[in-house]
Amino acid sequence: MPFVSTMPTTGAPARGADRITQGESHRRWLPHPYGFGGQVAALLFVWLSLTPTLLPRGPFFQGVLTGVSAAMGYGVGVLLAKWIRVLVRREISPRTRTIMHRAVWAIGLAGTLGMLAWFRSWQSRLRVLMDAAPFPGWGYLVTVAVAAVFFVGLVALVRVLIRTTAWVEGKVSRVVPRRISASVISVLAVVLLVLFVNGAAVRVIMSGLNDSFAAVNQETKAGDDPPASPLRSGGPGSLVSWDSLGRQGRAFVARGPSVAELSAFNGDRPAIEPIRAYAGLASGGETIEEDARLAVQDLQRAGGFDRAVIAIATTTGTGWINESLSSALEFMYNGDTAIVGVQYSYLPSWLSFLVDRERARQAGEAQFDAVYDIWKNLPPETRPKLVVMGESLGSFGGESAFGDIENVETRSDGVLFTGPPNANKIWTDVTTNRDPGSPEWLPIYERGATVRFGARAPQDLSRPDAPWERPRMVYLQHASDPIVWWSPELILNKPDWLREARGYDVLDSTRWYPFVTFLQVAADMAVSTSVPDGHGHTYVADIADAWSAILPPEGWTPADKDRLRGVLAGIGGDG
Repeated sequence: MPFVSTMPTTGAPARGADRITQGESHRRWLPHPYGFGGQVAALLFVWLSLTPTLLPRGPFFQGVLTGVSAAMGYGVGVLLAKWIRVLVRREISPRTRTIMHRAVWAIGLAGTLGMLAWFRSWQSRLRVLMDAAPFPGWGYLVTVAVAAVFFVGLVALVRVLIRTTAWVEGKVSRVVPRRISASVISVLAVVLLVLFVNGAAVRVIMSGLNDSFAAVNQETKAGDDPPASPLRSGGPGSLVSWDSLGRQGRAFVARGPSVAELSAFNGDRPAIEPIRAYAGLASGGETIEEDARLAVQDLQRAGGFDRAVIAIATTTGTGWINESLSSALEFMYNGDTAIVGVQYSYLPSWLSFLVDRERARQAGEAQFDAVYDIWKNLPPETRPKLVVMGESLGSFGGESAFGDIENVETRSDGVLFTGPPNANKIWTDVTTNRDPGSPEWLPIYERGATVRFGARAPQDLSRPDAPWERPRMVYLQHASDPIVWWSPELILNKPDWLREARGYDVLDSTRWYPFVTFLQVAADMAVSTSVPDGHGHTYVADIADAWSAILPPEGWTPADKDRLRGVLAGIGGDG
């Protein structure tokens, strides 16, 4: 009887094996369950995201923060779990695994309810401290829903990227040996990284973003009409057109105190109309330097170099200028002022700071040089006082014109910056080398000889009790301003402003946590101007104290300064 094999032939796999292969292939395209280690770490990061931070946040932004934190925690947990498995080399029994899962879910539910209760408590205290509206009851549902969407979406995105990389590596390995294919993938990853670091990819991204925000730049804010005065850019005889100024430029030249308001503030003394010059991205220049020269030419045409004060207002990304910075000088000098600004981007300030702060630096340098080249050749006894001002990214550009404190002293009559970003060079040098015993959020530098800081300006600018030479430089910065304190270093390093005694509007319970504090402060940046004056990134009334200390006109009194505080409070930062 011939022998008949019951084993499958070499070329035809068994049916059972075929079914297993098909099942595995099918499962590759199904969502993978979330790993236990990742779940535990994600839960811890969720709890940390609910801990006290600088500013009260609304439901949506809290949900974004919690979802991103959970996704980041999940990734950390998955990596740690794999590392532990490699070290232990021991499988957990199904019974033990079930008990662990149930325990984690029970602890997670109880802990999350407790953290939400604490979240409600510190949010209430912070909102009372900052006179902000209470957190809405329905907000918790929104927070949970948004957090879930971001967590699921980010984890899914990372999984797709991992699978795509594996798929590409698999295709390449069919042509070349696996070791070579792995090297090819690694080289491509390094090349992409270098492109981003060198800015090539960033410039392409920024160009696309600029185009998308350009449409907003064409809009005009309600109530902003073309000026009828030749003393304003876009008005009669101006070298630039009204339409070319951009949304923020049109707002700048269309607003400001009237001659009647200035005269009334100054005891009915006859006032003159302030000069406001500006150039937008569409005003005719091919480069930032040409735009700056065009703006200064329009300033000169209007007679700006014949005024008592010329102020160089370095702008934020979109070309915005804090109205209180400008109006305060105009009220103080009864209109005998000239202010010039230049737009260099369509992007919002925070986005411009992240992807292309180089343009802000170039704009600050070009704008100052265009004014200074004319100003320095005027007779010293008759030329106007020269000051520089800017808020947020505007302060970054304004600093670029000097480089250090010595240049501030020799090339200007005063400088005022509000809400400076953590990346500002002069700010960083001064803060890092502050006098011993002074906190990072309110430093003293070289006994306050040139530069001083104010969080609550009426009392802070008088410290220390030592001579304050002229010219003077002032930084206004709130302890709760995330624009000032956000930095990539927050990811792994505890900052001094959380290591030292807390600022006046920062809760004592605020703590630093790796990764999470970085995300918290980043989320705070999105709501930094939604709090009242004196907190966050809102700078209005204290500007009166700053200008009064830097460059007071003859006869200016503390009572005048207090009246100006009241006027600015009615104007706000946007006019």
